Amino acid sequence: MAEQLNFQKKKVFIFMKIILFYLLTVVIIAATSKLTKNFTGITADLLSVILASSFTIFLIFLFIKWDKIKPADIGIIPNRLTLKRFFIGFGIGLSIAIAQAILVFSFGHLTLSFTSTFNIQAVILPLFLYFFVAIREELAFRTYVLRTLDYKFNTIIALSVMIILFIFEHIVAGVSWKMAIIGSGLGGLLFGLAALKTKGIALSIGLHTSWNFGQWLLGFKNQTGIWQATVDKGYELQTENIGLVAFILVMLTAIFIISSKKFNIN
Repeated sequence: MAEQLNFQKKKVFIFMKIILFYLLTVVIIAATSKLTKNFTGITADLLSVILASSFTIFLIFLFIKWDKIKPADIGIIPNRLTLKRFFIGFGIGLSIAIAQAILVFSFGHLTLSFTSTFNIQAVILPLFLYFFVAIREELAFRTYVLRTLDYKFNTIIALSVMIILFIFEHIVAGVSWKMAIIGSGLGGLLFGLAALKTKGIALSIGLHTSWNFGQWLLGFKNQTGIWQATVDKGYELQTENIGLVAFILVMLTAIFIISSKKFNIN
C-alpha cells in the first residue's frame, strides 16, 4: 500500500513539473513580447520569438539538470541526420500546405491572385519568423514535455498531455475553439509523432516551419503572402468548411506517412 502511494505521488510530481515547465515557457514568451514592444510589425515578432527560443533552451537545461538526464535523451542535440530530417520535414510540410490549397481551389469560389508588392525581403522575413516560431514551439512542447512523459508513462499519455497543452496555448492566443482543437490538435499529433519517431525535433521543426510558411505564401493565414486568397461573396462559410475538411485530409495523410514503418530517415 505504501509503495503504491509513493508511486502515485511520483506520478503527480512528474505532472506538476511538466505543468511548471510549460507555465514558465508561457512566462518567457510573454516577457520577450514586452521586451520587443518598441519594435514594429514582423520585426517585433521575430525578435520576440528568437529571444523566447533562446530562453526556452536555457529553461530546458535547468529542468534536465533537475531530472539528472542528458540533453540527447530529449532530442535537442544535433547530429549527422539533423539537416536531412529538417529538409525532408520541410518538403512534406510544404507539400501538404499546397495540397490543401489545391483541394479547396478545386471546389471553386476561391481565387488566388499574385500580389503586386512581392519582393525577396517580404518572403525572407516571414520564413525566418515561422522558422523560429516552430523552434520555440517544438522546444516548448516536443522536447522536455513530450519525451519525459513518454519515458515515465507511455506514448499515448505523452501525446495526449502535450496536445492538450498545445491546444490550450492556441486558444489563449486567440484561436477559436474549433480551429484550436482540430488545427492545433492534428498539428500537435503530427509534430509529436515526428519527434518521437526520430527522437529529435529536426523533422518536426521542418514540418512545422513549412506548413505555416506554406499557408502564409498561399494567403491561407488571413494575411497576404505571395498570393492573396479571395473568396466569392456568399461562399465564405462553404469555403471555410471545405478548407477544414481539406486540412483534416492532408494532416491525416501526413500523420499516416510519418507513423508508417516504411518511413525511415535514420
